[in-house]
Amino acid sequence: MSIRTMASGAGCAAMVFGALFATVPAEAAQQCGKASWYALTSRTASGEMMDPSKMTAAHPSLPFGTRIEVTNRANGRSVTVRVNDRGPFVHGRIVDVSKEAARRLGMVRSGIVPVCISRTG
Repeated sequence: MSIRTMASGAGCAAMVFGALFATVPAEAAQQCGKASWYALTSRTASGEMMDPSKMTAAHPSLPFGTRIEVTNRANGRSVTVRVNDRGPFVHGRIVDVSKEAARRLGMVRSGIVPVCISRTG
């Protein structure tokens, strides 16, 4: 098989997968559940140091660097955070946010709130 044939085969596969993902409804990009917050000062799964004063979050599967909007369903406040860690590892929780993000969401005292998240970039 020539390089040209392999390249065109890879291009076809990319087009097929692209078409499959294009048919996923926009609602699938939003996820609702519970959020908690954490303020560790250890290394995150991405390799950077956790900084509780930054607008960051842990998500089980989104790529590192993904920006997501987190909306507190209890009070309507929203923030944008950058995924730099993995977690949460508790059933029913969909995201852990930094302490600063939690402060802006108005959830420091309660610790856990109902949220919806969506990708912003």
